[in-house]
Amino acid sequence: MPLLFLLVILLAGVGLIMAKLPPKAIALTTALFSLSVSLSLLLFFQSDKAGYQMVFDLPWNALPFLPNIHLHVGVDGISLPLVLLTTFVTVAAVAVSPDNIKRPAEFYICLLLISAGAIGAFISLDLFFFFIFHEVALIPTFLLIGIWGGQNRQFASMQLTLYLTVGSLILLAGLIALVMTMPAGSRTFDLPTLQQYFSENPLTRHEQMPLYALLLAGFGILVSLFPFHSWAPSGYAAAPPGAAMLHAGVLKKFGIYGLLRVALPLLPLGSMDPVIQYGLTFLLLGNILYVGMVTLAQKELQTMLGFSSVMHMGYLFLGLLAFNTIGLSGVILLMVAHGLSSALLFGLAGEIQQRTGENRFSELGGLGKRTPFLATAFMIGSFAAIGVPGLANFPGELLIFFGAFAQFPIATMLALWGVVLSAVYQLRAINRIFFGDLPERYRQVEDIQGFAHQSPYVLLMTALLLLGFMPGIVLQIAQPTIQALISQS
Repeated sequence: MPLLFLLVILLAGVGLIMAKLPPKAIALTTALFSLSVSLSLLLFFQSDKAGYQMVFDLPWNALPFLPNIHLHVGVDGISLPLVLLTTFVTVAAVAVSPDNIKRPAEFYICLLLISAGAIGAFISLDLFFFFIFHEVALIPTFLLIGIWGGQNRQFASMQLTLYLTVGSLILLAGLIALVMTMPAGSRTFDLPTLQQYFSENPLTRHEQMPLYALLLAGFGILVSLFPFHSWAPSGYAAAPPGAAMLHAGVLKKFGIYGLLRVALPLLPLGSMDPVIQYGLTFLLLGNILYVGMVTLAQKELQTMLGFSSVMHMGYLFLGLLAFNTIGLSGVILLMVAHGLSSALLFGLAGEIQQRTGENRFSELGGLGKRTPFLATAFMIGSFAAIGVPGLANFPGELLIFFGAFAQFPIATMLALWGVVLSAVYQLRAINRIFFGDLPERYRQVEDIQGFAHQSPYVLLMTALLLLGFMPGIVLQIAQPTIQALISQS
């Protein structure tokens, strides 16, 4: 029941904004309230248990041609960290958004709908709502980029719409094909029932392979798997900071989460097919090495961060490919860490552009003299993205590399070069933006000042540092669920 309450809070915020109450104040209050509810879930969650907890199940017969649909929600060690991530990033995304934005009611409604859709997808235990909630979150993403975006927003919004629509259609085809393999009288969208059925009546590897390939293609496009990644950098570069924070930090994790929640437990033999494994190895190295080198060539900050976000998805796919306790633990931790660090960096990139009117490296420089807080926060976010020890990304990446090396040593050694590429482009960005001579036109640039403006970044930095020194906060929650997933597959 607390999970439905969390969704109700977000939708109530949308209703209050539509009632013409102060949009940002209502959105921020709603986000803070949802954060407090998600933290309460953490307090009541029994971390030594592997199954779904705080479950609510209500038959939903609104569509007579689709029987056996349930409003079935719950959390386990995989979904709870992502629910917490969503509420943290939502607070920050709302707080950093400007007060004087045009059509503020519609803007903040879109932000809350992305958050509600992401949480709904993460807690849904019915494939129908799992898919629908994600689509609900995508629609306001298109609107935020197309209406409130920056340069090339129309092209970026259209490109993102086309790619993600294709990905969603492929995913829908895969989910329907999966359900259709069941006997006519037993077909259901209920995920626990599907897990029990396919555990007792597993498909052969020959049957699982094409189904897994369909799901991998659908989820892969949604998570910007190479070579279907070009929508992400241009979309994030054009998006307003709050939208980029929520999509890159939260919603893009849906693809990895879907593979963990649906594809791997239901189709384990398909994931182990040599064609799938060799093909995915090639594609994830494309994310890490090819996209990493493309990131080095970028001349604008937001575009660089967009390519960097795509590159780091390769690490998550490497952990999935390993499919062992160490690798999957790293995947859960890195999803949270990447969400926090990318949200921090996209928010700060928006601050830089707002203060200088520029995002080109060639036109920036020396801002550290005028903006010490902004420079410090950007360096912490960059160090997290690089994987510096003491920040949350480091233990996540380390676990993935350890988990993958035993099974894919060559691919893992090649993937390690991504750490070098990350260090080069992130440190170069820090140097070009904050060091060197300060141009005359920036001598009056103001730093991020005041509790209200600094607190969202402090929130994200604190979470990165906390998980960097105490990754067990996430790992302790995730371990039983991961072990159960591997043992059942």
